[in-house]
Amino acid sequence: MKRLLAGLLAGVTVLGLTACGASAPQPAAQTETMSATVEGTLTMADTAVYGASRSPKYVFLFIGDGMSYPQFQAASDYLGAVADPDYMQAEPSVKDRQGAKLDGPVALNFMNFDVAGSAVTYDSCSFAPDSASTATSIATGYKTYSGMINTDETGTKTYETIAEKLHTQKGWKVGVISSVNLNHATPAAFYAHQASRNNYYEIGVEMVESGFEYFAGGALKKPTGNDKDQTSLYDLAEDAGYKVTYTQADAAKVTAQDKKVILIDEHLADSDAMDYELDRQQGEWALADYVKKGIEVLNNSKGFFMMCEGGKIDWACHANDAGSTVSDTLALADAVQVAVDFAKQHPQDTLILVTGDHETGGLTIGYAGTDYDTYLSNLTSQTISYAQFDEQYVAKYKASKTSFEDAMKDVEKLFGLKLKGEAGDKLVLTSYEVQRLKTAYQLAMSDYDSGKYTQEQYVLYGTYNPFSVTVTHILNNKSGIDFTSYSHTGLPVAVFADGVGAESFSGYYDNTAIYTKLASMLKVK
Repeated sequence: MKRLLAGLLAGVTVLGLTACGASAPQPAAQTETMSATVEGTLTMADTAVYGASRSPKYVFLFIGDGMSYPQFQAASDYLGAVADPDYMQAEPSVKDRQGAKLDGPVALNFMNFDVAGSAVTYDSCSFAPDSASTATSIATGYKTYSGMINTDETGTKTYETIAEKLHTQKGWKVGVISSVNLNHATPAAFYAHQASRNNYYEIGVEMVESGFEYFAGGALKKPTGNDKDQTSLYDLAEDAGYKVTYTQADAAKVTAQDKKVILIDEHLADSDAMDYELDRQQGEWALADYVKKGIEVLNNSKGFFMMCEGGKIDWACHANDAGSTVSDTLALADAVQVAVDFAKQHPQDTLILVTGDHETGGLTIGYAGTDYDTYLSNLTSQTISYAQFDEQYVAKYKASKTSFEDAMKDVEKLFGLKLKGEAGDKLVLTSYEVQRLKTAYQLAMSDYDSGKYTQEQYVLYGTYNPFSVTVTHILNNKSGIDFTSYSHTGLPVAVFADGVGAESFSGYYDNTAIYTKLASMLKVK
């Protein structure tokens, strides 16, 4: 987080500042109940200036998986906290709170887009849907069950996606980027048609057969199928004319002359996804770099469609890791800035959309234990994601029989939480918090089975390592934020739009309307 902030505050890198339903398409709501503009008090970059409205031919769709209002607002408030630590870290009296002038958050780039709307996310079986069904709604305009990708509820009827239609009907080039696996639910929703999101091999086959020109990000999940004796998806891709790269150096050499490419990130982390932004090392490609390369590969006179998913926002929220949530939200905004810069060069032809598929984690800004004051700059103390902490540290504690006190030395170094410290240091642990950590550590060092947890244990730890999730819970709370769930929630998501046709995306509507609005302005059948 400190490395991320150094670039951000120097203005160098981060944020160029950035129930059951029917299967028929849902019409957009006619009543516009939300403001068409979101004003930020501080901005670190201008959005593009566009000319007269017309049908766009360059369309960017950014999806923050699990990202709703709490995620990008927390990132925005966090930037405000680190930009003005005296204000955010102060212990204001009631009089001070009433009388102080607050500079407030730093708006992410997309929060200053010309248009802001809001989309409802329920699917055919739940008010707290999953990525497969919600991405299906965005890509095709249809509701379906959680876990299903571009099929109806019976799994027998398939739906053509906006990306497929643009590719076949208009000859546009298409790119799909994700920080998680390229055959995971959200990217798959733009090219695959499966009754189960877990059909990773079959989804991968459809990815190859799509003929889309550009895929980039995390590795393919189960590339040789469940029995591991099927032809590798990478071999199938090469046989189909794709150039597949596995190193950053080879990816850098890719050009439009390669025609069809699949770029697998060199520095794969948990579940063969890209690193969390917190863990990404200097010089390693971020999501923004894959957007830049995608523009290079896709740019042409007919047009292109690019979907870019910030998938690890969702994974961080599942694990209740606020530090990773914020930093990956900022990484998505970085990627958006690449599109904004492109739009400045093509103001008459570009549309940029930024939205989420659903909210994850029930993130809240404000916590009872801090009397609802926030200390978001505490998150700068976190320098590693929960996943890498598990892999690099916690996994070794049990084998080496590490004492709790020695484990806490790592916690202080990596998360800032301290057993002892000066009076007034808000990262010093209370006796209550120390006991929570000791209890969690003892459980983590045992042969525990999260499938046999009591209700109390599940509420405390979910399915995550008891010690690491308690560390992030306590840091979250000391920062003045909290999570209510380890899964998805039913919150609506924001839809930010800038450029040609952006005005169509104002208002409050169903998520299927994102597709219908796009299909209408792009004139696909």
